[in-house]
Amino acid sequence: MLTLRTTLTNTRGLAAALLMGTALLAPGALAAQEDETTITAVMHSGLRVLDPVITTAHITRNHGYMIYDVLTAVDENFAPQPQMADWEVSEDGLTYTFTLRDGLTFHDGAPVTGTDVVASLSRWGKKDSGGQLIFDVTESLEAPDDKTIVWTLTKPFAPLLDVISKQSAVPPFIMPARVAATSADETITEYVGSGPFVFNKAEYEPGVNVTYEKYDAYVPRDEPASWMAGGKVVNVDKVVWTTMPDSLTAINALSAGEIDYLEQVQIDLMPIIASNPDVIVEKRDELGYVTIGRPNHLHPPFDNKLIRQAAMAALDQESMLATMQGDPEYYNVCGAIFGCSTPLGDEAGSEVLTGGANIEEAKALLEEAGYDGTPIVLMAPTDVISLINQPVVAAQALREAGFEVDMQSMDWQSVVQRRAQQNPVSEGGWNMFFTNWMVPEVSDPLINVMVNGRGNEAWFGWPTDPEIEELRAEFVAASDEAAKTAVAVKIQEHVMDNVNYVMMGEYIIPQARRNTIDNMIPSPVPVFWNMTKSAE
Repeated sequence: MLTLRTTLTNTRGLAAALLMGTALLAPGALAAQEDETTITAVMHSGLRVLDPVITTAHITRNHGYMIYDVLTAVDENFAPQPQMADWEVSEDGLTYTFTLRDGLTFHDGAPVTGTDVVASLSRWGKKDSGGQLIFDVTESLEAPDDKTIVWTLTKPFAPLLDVISKQSAVPPFIMPARVAATSADETITEYVGSGPFVFNKAEYEPGVNVTYEKYDAYVPRDEPASWMAGGKVVNVDKVVWTTMPDSLTAINALSAGEIDYLEQVQIDLMPIIASNPDVIVEKRDELGYVTIGRPNHLHPPFDNKLIRQAAMAALDQESMLATMQGDPEYYNVCGAIFGCSTPLGDEAGSEVLTGGANIEEAKALLEEAGYDGTPIVLMAPTDVISLINQPVVAAQALREAGFEVDMQSMDWQSVVQRRAQQNPVSEGGWNMFFTNWMVPEVSDPLINVMVNGRGNEAWFGWPTDPEIEELRAEFVAASDEAAKTAVAVKIQEHVMDNVNYVMMGEYIIPQARRNTIDNMIPSPVPVFWNMTKSAE
């Protein structure tokens, strides 16, 4: 492990080299460098996957918001608002007409056109859980001219605007048509957006550093910024994400002013910076996250429902959350798959999770299923503080219940890439991993990708679950909120029985920033527009 002393020594050496280099610059160039405002941030993970459509990884989504824009976006009241486009809906609810606002250009200077939007939405719709449902009832999606997009449905889909406006998992980012023409099963190789920042490919070091520069030609909306909606006004020249896998190193770098922002603060290290007047520790939003376990439904042993039920019976929310967070102020035992604080937050059938581990029940289910000792490959990330503990706690509980567990350690971005592989375990596949979601991105059956039951078209883990697909269609067709709530309860009960995934409770993890950083939007997604940086 790189010690803090070594880190500081290397930093001083780098600084000396940079000073020597600046001595060779012309006075005007030196002055321009000195005037440049840069925010240096340590995010929860290094960035390796640059395509925000093929993965739901939060770091890739965050990257997407830096360089891309969206047609519509939700504000802090969860209400869809115009972003790149305004819209009209026909009286019969079958035709949505979007009109692009003036001044939209891609980073290569080309104007954003309706053709780009159609291509981007079409690619997104092949991957996104809610998007798939919309395209099931799409008659046509066309661009009759450069400024207009017409989306025609075969039957009404009332939550269409909610789905395309969601802030996460997966937002329909708008790309040039030539880029969006890439198959949804392949990764894009060109990163030209129309958002407030430009991706600096030359300075990109996968998993280590990524640099974003202000896009001077970006035209923000006039409305105040509110979550993902409103005016994305950039007040700095550059944003640099740098990776520091060791939490103590990151804490000390923030205290010393070497970085400006730390996305996740390890709870037991908070006292180190609590008394530093130059550092502000805060909750970014009150809704927080859920943590979940995802079994692979394709391969043994979790292709067997009884064995999935055994795994859920062996796990206990309280012990896992307490190990993760330590302080009960930062976690909440919760069995609602749509989040306990949301309108659909029912906990029906979750007693098996919220009432403590039932090892004897787990053993009985394994015996009934005829479990043959097939080892479970449990992927365990080592470099994200909010994901380190879950596999360790789960492995111990599963072993107590009689499972053979092969816990394989790797960095999070390796998990992100490996979880997309459907290979059998013998060929590099996997059986289970843990991840986290913002509460808003699991809050209903159209946004929550883990309740997609479309087999190979579903999210990693790939359950083939016709019953849950029927329930999701019933949710779309529900005539009022009471009917939607009733369907959501059915989905809750089904997930608890079928174990599409294991809900392991809610938590909040604080962020920290230097007091020179102001006007950071209190949204679940960390964004860098609106933010200002003053001198120390």
